[in-house]
Amino acid sequence: MDTITIWYESLDPTLRVYWTIAIAASLVFIIQMTLTFIGIGDHDADLSMPDATDIPDGDTLDTGGAMQLFTIRNLINFLLGIGWGGVCFWSVIPLRPLLAIVAILCGSVFVAMFLFMFRQMKKLESNGAFRIQDCVGMVCPVYLRIPAAREGQGKVQISLHGSVQEISAMTDGTFIPTGARVRVIQVIDDNTLLVEPI
Repeated sequence: MDTITIWYESLDPTLRVYWTIAIAASLVFIIQMTLTFIGIGDHDADLSMPDATDIPDGDTLDTGGAMQLFTIRNLINFLLGIGWGGVCFWSVIPLRPLLAIVAILCGSVFVAMFLFMFRQMKKLESNGAFRIQDCVGMVCPVYLRIPAAREGQGKVQISLHGSVQEISAMTDGTFIPTGARVRVIQVIDDNTLLVEPI
């Protein structure tokens, strides 16, 4: 511990500030991410102005709040970028005002990176809810042949929201072989589609 204290006190005062920001922001970031992944740290205070009525409260993966700009989470990401940017570029950039600008840019990049990451996670989350009604009108390939005149069921492969689903299908017309392309014209029930060849 004495070694760390001696090392810390020997640092340039400006570098000491960058190290302090980097370590503090990293600890808070680790705690935030841990709480988020175990499901009890999803909510985050919103720092947006009180009259910003168009922005929902909170900062969660469930509500899309992580995509807001002015949140505690993004403040931590910004400080994380500033701290580590200042530490990493300290010996590379001798001009301290320029280093401060680079550190701020690093903070902005961190915020943009995490906004992008949470946006992608939100897309994956929304893709998980497959609604069979969304299949109507889609064109898809036949996975297992479909008997004629609703005499039995085959299967089609539907690609929806980035995921591929195999769904039972029937037709009113003639037999449809595997590999043929069909259009979904109706949802028969929760697990079966009515299709027609195209």
